[in-house]
Amino acid sequence: MTIGRFPDRPCKPPAIGPLWRHNQAAGAIVRQAATTFLEDDQRRLKQPRIAPLKDEEMDADQREILGERFKTGKVFNIFRTLSKSPKAYKGFMRWGGYILSDYNDLSPRDRELVILRAGFNWKSGYEWAQHVRIGKQCGLTDEEVERIKAGPDADGWSALDAAMLQATDELTSDAFITDATWARLSELSEKQKMDLVMTVGQYTQVSMMLNSFGIQLDDDLTLDPDLAK
Repeated sequence: MTIGRFPDRPCKPPAIGPLWRHNQAAGAIVRQAATTFLEDDQRRLKQPRIAPLKDEEMDADQREILGERFKTGKVFNIFRTLSKSPKAYKGFMRWGGYILSDYNDLSPRDRELVILRAGFNWKSGYEWAQHVRIGKQCGLTDEEVERIKAGPDADGWSALDAAMLQATDELTSDAFITDATWARLSELSEKQKMDLVMTVGQYTQVSMMLNSFGIQLDDDLTLDPDLAK
């Protein structure tokens, strides 16, 4: 597998500008905006704003970048949509390939834990449905998947799981992990902490595209009722 591809079995992969801390006032604005976003059902579209490409609509470049996926017999709606911008698609796939590869030092199970929490926080039904499958393949139990919805304060999490979920909540509300939560992540290496932030950042971007472009669930996916409210 190269970094430029999403792995076929992401649990068993083969061996812009500066960031700054928000001040308190800015953080409050971001948190309020995030709360409004999550409560606004109108932002979850029933029809695509950007329609996924049909096979007959693809030009030679798009067929080339999606060619390997045609061999599997399934091209997901997200790829049919993003390939409308081929250069962006290629960059997106390279970075996404890193996040889902063994170059990411989070364990596959921990990676999926934070991806699912990020997707749930951003109310991305598509992301949630896809990664529930992957997460279970990577070791998350049915009960843990449901508990992710309740967040870091739910009973049953290990100290590290709760800390990773708390970090995800802080990143998806304020784009910043507090000192207290950073200290709770002490079981992780420096590289794992970096990968946690990068993973949440990647799937925040994915959620923004899925939600704003109106990318609809593939035929074999079901919208979680808790994300349809």
